[in-house]
Amino acid sequence: MQESFLSALKEVEPDVCITAAYGNILPQKFLDIPSCGTVNIHPSLLPLYRGAAPVQRALQDGVAETGVSLAYTVRALDAGPVIACERFSVDECIKAPELLSMLFHLGSKLLINELPSILDGSAKDKAQPQDDSKATLAPKLNSEESWLSFDEEAKVLHNKVRAFAGWPGTRAKLQLINQNSVPDVLEIKVISTKVSTSCVKVGDENEILFSGSSLLIPCSGSTWLEVLELQLPGKKVTKAQDFWNGLRGQKLMKLP
Repeated sequence: MQESFLSALKEVEPDVCITAAYGNILPQKFLDIPSCGTVNIHPSLLPLYRGAAPVQRALQDGVAETGVSLAYTVRALDAGPVIACERFSVDECIKAPELLSMLFHLGSKLLINELPSILDGSAKDKAQPQDDSKATLAPKLNSEESWLSFDEEAKVLHNKVRAFAGWPGTRAKLQLINQNSVPDVLEIKVISTKVSTSCVKVGDENEILFSGSSLLIPCSGSTWLEVLELQLPGKKVTKAQDFWNGLRGQKLMKLP
């Protein structure tokens, strides 16, 4: 952080500073400037999911509940005393961008409600220290994590699609077999999915089927992932039914 910025901030003499979705640990020189401290809106129930990707990692874990925390900023990763928090029930269909927006909306309302106590200093008296022994980490996503492996159960893959929506997205490699039985590798981006509740396997255990409006991909533990929308390289997002119609009788398989 540049000294010129810190010098300018000091001249402003802020009572409080607010951070949200800030990926770095602030220097002590910054933290010493606002008289009432620096407060962070963090989209998790601290000390759970400290780090850069709390919403994505929570969805990846398939949590039924998460939330947002208002906490003082200290010289450690999302480890400051918690002023207040708001719980939020997670719908199994919600994706990371939507959930992130909802949690920051809740966090903004939480901040407005707590701002008087932050400014008069009483928030510091009621803020609860975090139990570091219960802390979990939410490391930054990377593009290499985006690949789906159908050796995992459908629920795990569905949660990953929800968590990685937006960036980096989720990708999969399938085997396309033409009418002459010549195989080729087809890479797709998986946009939206759900877990099939009823599917009975017939024929080849690696064959990808189509039913209703979904591609049905066999996964571990006799589970099935329904792919509702997908995207081919360089193409627009398409419905599974339109993609299936475009195959024109070619067979789709999991890679051996």
